[in-house]
Amino acid sequence: MSQRVAVVGGGAVGVTAAHDLADRGADVTLFERGDLASGSSGRAAGIVYDAVAEDIDAQVADRALERFRALDAAGAIEFTACPYVWFARAGDDRRARAVRESAERMATNGRDVTVLEPSDLAGRFPALDGVDVAAAAVAHDAGYLDPASYVQAMGERARAAGATVETGTPVTIADAGAAAVETPSGTEQFDAVLVAAGAHTKRVLAEAGVPIPMKPYRVQALVTAAVPPAERDEVPVTYDATEGFYLRPHGTEKRETADDHDGLLVGDGTEERESDPNDYDERADTAFVDASRERVRDALGVDPTVERAWAGLCTATPDRNPLLGLLADGSDIYVATGWHGGGFMRAPATGERVADQMLGGDGIETFDPRRFDGDEEFQVVEGMTVEE
Repeated sequence: MSQRVAVVGGGAVGVTAAHDLADRGADVTLFERGDLASGSSGRAAGIVYDAVAEDIDAQVADRALERFRALDAAGAIEFTACPYVWFARAGDDRRARAVRESAERMATNGRDVTVLEPSDLAGRFPALDGVDVAAAAVAHDAGYLDPASYVQAMGERARAAGATVETGTPVTIADAGAAAVETPSGTEQFDAVLVAAGAHTKRVLAEAGVPIPMKPYRVQALVTAAVPPAERDEVPVTYDATEGFYLRPHGTEKRETADDHDGLLVGDGTEERESDPNDYDERADTAFVDASRERVRDALGVDPTVERAWAGLCTATPDRNPLLGLLADGSDIYVATGWHGGGFMRAPATGERVADQMLGGDGIETFDPRRFDGDEEFQVVEGMTVEE
């Protein structure tokens, strides 16, 4: 008899795990309280890269990119390859050292990363010629895509593999010890349950009396109208470590004329405090929008028109590593949360790994939730921060 598994949450990790479980013969039901990609995954930036300094993260990022590219090759999503550049501005010696040191560690882990001299940045990326930098690096294995398109594609593949996908279905964990899920239709018993409900994961588990050390925190982003800076190449995916913001092209390579240009997606606006996922402002702050426009003017020399701005939630843990795997010894509950803003880019790999663990394989020791008691005190720290 096949293992009967529930997945709670229809974001990028949840649909990946549901697909991979069903594809390997499990009897899977995915429960999503709204629509697929209606939570944090649908509000993500869609930036993907393998430029990480830790060995386990590098392996995860490598596998995630492999799966994104396979879906692109199959025509299920559109992944746009684009270099990822990060830098510290002149005068920011501490972060300049961190940029160089992190790039060196990435290279040690086999990442295709190059440290750039300040004088080389504008030559390689003319769009950034107005930025006075102290140190910069570029990761060549990077790109971006529409996060919702990935979730929808994997949701369709999960259904095709035999998974049942129930949207508009809020659930609670009726019995954490017995992996029972309570829905509006009644209580269902499963062999194992994966809770991958984004910022709601902590609440779902708390209702079952299971605490986890995770805090949701609010972040903001916006997209602009078309930006055609004169005499520049394509804008790379960019992270300004000094100012603490990122941007990427927002659009597609498949333009109809040579005069077509991308807009930009710009993000930052991190609030380093816990937010209530049931009661937070989903609109972007005016201060964030104004600051983002100023940053684009400073970095690219253009004055963008903002088309849309919003806020979403990321999730933090005490050590900035996710909680991925079996929640407690003797339990049949698994968890996937705590991504510090990197959940979408790692979802194809982390969803795969937690599915494998649920079917008897190994988890990722560094991400094992059992490393915590669940009641740890900690401060929220934004995930993209460059540290020495």
